[in-house]
Amino acid sequence: MNIVIFGANGPTGRLLTAAALGRGHVVTAVTRHPGEFPIRDPRLTVAAGDVMDAPSIDAAIAGKDAVLSTLGVPYGRKPISLYSVGVGNIVDAMHRHGVNRLVCVSSSATDPRERFRDTGGGFFFEKILKPALTLTLGRQLYADMLRMETRLRASDLDWTVVRPSGLFATAQVTDYRVAEDFIAGRFTSRADLADCILRQLDDSLFVRKVIAVATFASQPTVLQLIRQEALQPSK
Repeated sequence: MNIVIFGANGPTGRLLTAAALGRGHVVTAVTRHPGEFPIRDPRLTVAAGDVMDAPSIDAAIAGKDAVLSTLGVPYGRKPISLYSVGVGNIVDAMHRHGVNRLVCVSSSATDPRERFRDTGGGFFFEKILKPALTLTLGRQLYADMLRMETRLRASDLDWTVVRPSGLFATAQVTDYRVAEDFIAGRFTSRADLADCILRQLDDSLFVRKVIAVATFASQPTVLQLIRQEALQPSK
């Protein structure tokens, strides 16, 4: 399959690019800094592009079979529009070029109805850390993710939204779990997330649906997650 990946130079995007190449896909990796992209492969094209600049992504989408998005930005108090505007530009370009399949990463904290479901993390995680991340540090980020999801639902594309929980690193893909809308898991390995995204290309079960993905075989401590992930790009 001929695919394009936006957010390719982020931590999950690099894993997704490598995994897609490993499965025989032809890949265009879009990044604002193509010279810094570390992966080289005969089936890989590294393209300069910024999803906030609609003309710069048009050529990358033309002629592709599917579009994958792992866009991410750090938490911040200023308004965020990368997800809603950037993915909106992607959707518009897909319509122009007749590309129909889109798999897009969001977050388990995006939907206000799901934010305070108990995931078994204990008092500190459920009552202190999670509210601090979702209502304060991540408020602008999750609000924009929700706008992005609303934009996708209004489109006629074959979209799938993938919602991971707290992201962390594992050496390889684990026996992760996937469920529609919600899963009671606190953490998601980036390797598992990348694998889950790729699997949607060969499966129509979750077309025009939101899915949650969580890792259980290996998990960081909350302190490790804060140190390694809290101030990093969310994807």
